[in-house]
Amino acid sequence: MESNTPDPNQTQTQTQTQTQSSDHDHHAINMVTIDDTHLAAIHQKINTPPKILSKAAGRATCSIFKVPKSFNDVNGKLYQPQIISIGPFHHGLPHVQMMEEHKYCYLGNLLARTNLSLSELFSAVAPLVGAARECYSESIELDDQVFLEMLVVDGCFIIEMFRKAAKLVGFESDDPIASMSWIFPALLRDLHRLENQIPFSVLQCLYDLTCGKDSSGSFTLATLSLEFFNFTIQRPNDIIWKYKDLQPKHLLDLLRSSFIIPELDPENSSKEKAAPQHVIHSVSKLRQAGIHLRPGKSETFLGIKFKRGVIEMPKVTMDDFMSSLLANCVTYEQCHNGHSTYFTTYATFVDCLVNSAKDVEYLCDKNIIENYFGTEAEIATFINNLGKEVAFDIDHCYLAKLFNDVNAYHRSTWHVYLATLKYTYFSTPWSFISVVAASVLLVLTVLQTYYTVLPYYKPSD
Repeated sequence: MESNTPDPNQTQTQTQTQTQSSDHDHHAINMVTIDDTHLAAIHQKINTPPKILSKAAGRATCSIFKVPKSFNDVNGKLYQPQIISIGPFHHGLPHVQMMEEHKYCYLGNLLARTNLSLSELFSAVAPLVGAARECYSESIELDDQVFLEMLVVDGCFIIEMFRKAAKLVGFESDDPIASMSWIFPALLRDLHRLENQIPFSVLQCLYDLTCGKDSSGSFTLATLSLEFFNFTIQRPNDIIWKYKDLQPKHLLDLLRSSFIIPELDPENSSKEKAAPQHVIHSVSKLRQAGIHLRPGKSETFLGIKFKRGVIEMPKVTMDDFMSSLLANCVTYEQCHNGHSTYFTTYATFVDCLVNSAKDVEYLCDKNIIENYFGTEAEIATFINNLGKEVAFDIDHCYLAKLFNDVNAYHRSTWHVYLATLKYTYFSTPWSFISVVAASVLLVLTVLQTYYTVLPYYKPSD
């Protein structure tokens, strides 16, 4: 007789099957579906070109960038205009409205002096609007008329400012830009910031149109621009006039290019691959290995050399302007497609040299850094921040051979031994006196011991 008692294992299996089936039916019933409206919205996003970082940003024609957040987090104040907005990125912001009013005053002065009309200025720049938009890394939301007005007003202000600063055109007697001493240094800094640029082609167009109405015909736009920034950089005129025919992307690119000389020889330098284990040691460690630093002779602070255990670095003046210029040039090189990396290489090199305020103090004592920036600790912090978040290829940079040569010299045992001996025992007069005194005491002790022991081995007759 068969038992009707259910098999427990069979019952459990059936229960699991029913549960799985129930779960499957539950998911089937509650499956999420996307309606046609949502699908259409997704298709619209697919077909909408990026605006915050447009496709133009990846092209060589794009040269004016919004500074990446990672750089802003480190050196934010060095990228933001303080009193004047040039170009669309900071256009209309409240803190730049004071200078916005003066732009139109300068435009009026230019029109009165040259007898040009507004329509002539606008007609000359209008064909450049499309190409100018392509120079910016973000889509510009201004319509063409507002964008054109901004280019003309900003461009005319810059050219008039340069002419007034060069004394080709006189300042108005009550012009606060000339009479208030704090404004001019702020303009020097604001006009070279990466986010605060308009294309140089627009400036060139306006300069050519308004040239000949004064004595500015003796200048090119490049030399007139460099003369303006020379109020703080203070380079000889013969260096400035070497770049009279330069056609850069914008004013920041002009300044950057004027520090890059043929003697840096990027093609030959890039063939040399640097040592893979490290970039370079700090000043303190280099000195312990017998490597010293001294001021070099070059028309650019980028012209660093190494020979016979000495790194030669041309003097650089560290102040508010130079710190801003270095930061903006490094960021420009990081953003621009296919750009050379001279400033990035320099920033990385100096960042490696400086680990502490003592390293900066040594560079100041050697007249390599002229400090108008702050304390040695503040300079050290700035230099270390300058090298943060930077993409750097040591194998392809203009200092690759120098990195190799310094590292090879540092690895030389006898150099390190002699330098350590000198650094430890002869670095100061007091340590030298201590070594001499200890040596004399040792000699006297040996002699005393010798003459004390000698009678026991050679008794007198």
